[in-house]
Amino acid sequence: MNVDTCITRTGGKVYCRHLLRESYRDAEGKSQHRTVANISGCSPREIAAIRLALRYKDDLVKMIQASRRFRTRQGGSVGAVWTVYEVARRLGLEKALGPSREGRLAMWQVLARVIDQGSRLSAVRLAGSHCACEVLGLGAFNEDDLYANLDWLAERQPKIEKRLWRERKPRLDEAGLFLYDVTSTYLEGTENELAAFGYNRDGKRGKKQIVIGLLTTGEGEPVSVEAFEGNTSDPPCRRPVAAGPKTFTPQIEKVIERFGVKDVTFVGDRGMIKSGQIEALGHEAFHYITAITKPQIEALLREGTFQMELFDQPLAEVTTDKGVRYVLRRNPTRAEEIATSRREKLAALAKTLDDRNTYLAQHRRANVEVALRGVREHAERLRIERWASVSSESEARRLVLEVNDEARAQEAKLDGCYVIKTDLPADKADKEIVLDRYRDLALVEMGFRTCKTAELEMRPVYVRLASRTRGHVLVVLLAYRIARELTRCWRHLDTTVQEGLNQLGQLCANELVEKDQTLCCEVPEPRAPLRELLDAAHVRLPDALPAKGVTVSTKRKRPERRKKT
Repeated sequence: MNVDTCITRTGGKVYCRHLLRESYRDAEGKSQHRTVANISGCSPREIAAIRLALRYKDDLVKMIQASRRFRTRQGGSVGAVWTVYEVARRLGLEKALGPSREGRLAMWQVLARVIDQGSRLSAVRLAGSHCACEVLGLGAFNEDDLYANLDWLAERQPKIEKRLWRERKPRLDEAGLFLYDVTSTYLEGTENELAAFGYNRDGKRGKKQIVIGLLTTGEGEPVSVEAFEGNTSDPPCRRPVAAGPKTFTPQIEKVIERFGVKDVTFVGDRGMIKSGQIEALGHEAFHYITAITKPQIEALLREGTFQMELFDQPLAEVTTDKGVRYVLRRNPTRAEEIATSRREKLAALAKTLDDRNTYLAQHRRANVEVALRGVREHAERLRIERWASVSSESEARRLVLEVNDEARAQEAKLDGCYVIKTDLPADKADKEIVLDRYRDLALVEMGFRTCKTAELEMRPVYVRLASRTRGHVLVVLLAYRIARELTRCWRHLDTTVQEGLNQLGQLCANELVEKDQTLCCEVPEPRAPLRELLDAAHVRLPDALPAKGVTVSTKRKRPERRKKT
């Protein structure tokens, strides 16, 4: 008689059944098996006790002696890794990455990025304290395996993104709407193959960077990400598409060819979708929603395409003969912010001028021209020199501030005004929908904020090769999908993703040990706050996990000088 155990996965759930079975021979002498009882309802400890009793059924004295060697000890953390893993499976990440060892290593890199951000070295150490191998069915690995896995991810990124696209459930009203924007992330080192100096959106002078383009659906769900060299930009396209812009054009080709979307509408900010690019593409299935710059608005006002009076309306629209629509709006809140900033800048310049006048009055040998040059440089830094000028009265040794009210009013006339440009027909999207879709670009900005500085911390980038940099960026994208889903599930609980995972990380498995061999890992019943988190995420913990007996450790050890401090 023996205990037959079988673990299966069906419909996204894990089932573990235990049968008490006996063997016998039939009349023909063939070996047969008979099920005596289904003991799946027993706890892992009870099942282990039954196994122990069957092992020593012929000698109970040995069983009593063996029971003294039977004990429990605390195992690895299971709550956080199982929760993130179940959410990843629900989103289709496991199917997209595949069941191979490389796919499971990639899955652990994604889970580790959500649980605790860091390098590949820290991901290996994290696997040592969490039940990563038991949950994912992995064997031993080290940081070199994870670095090589980034190359694997970069090579298969198109297939992974295509599988994820097929797994998603699109809304009926999306109509091929995509949001696209780029950002940059600075690098601490200089050896990364994609590193270059460029327009640094992080405001870090003297730092090389990489450029990252993020493509999402109209709801902000990430679809694709791509890493470019740090000096990549999207200038107006004056050449054929094949040699045109480096970030925007490939995204259009991607959704049409890779994802098979026939009617595409791209939403991008005023620096992303430009007239030259639109003309060069010339694709019938492509539409756009973007904004135009202030100089372009002024040029259209001079041409008479629209008038300033339209900005006084809550929302106005003008359609040209070529079918291009302009949606005009003035944001009163933004207009007041700009006006307040302008007044504060003028007050700051006036204070600087008063300080210099006081200094000139107290120091008769001070040079008036030097003081004048310093105040004018301050005005240039504040960017108000067009309507605020400073002159000197040599005889009185004073500086005088003069404000050109006409020039100031001319500069303020477009405060809070913006114009959205689109070629979508009015029967497909009225002016209110066009405005709402452009505002949805805030969803991409939220994704950048989460990936770069909030929960996922894309930087520091601990890799140098271009392929591994792209693999690292893909890992962060996949982790963002999980973090976004957990944010949605836990929004009503008033907790962040990191806070929730920190709480779940306190739930550890109990290892059942005989001698020094782990028989199984029992998952205890979570306390009430953890149960609330699990229920909100629609996650059910297993009763037990198989004991892999795998020890995960890093290949690179801590330097001796660090151990002593």
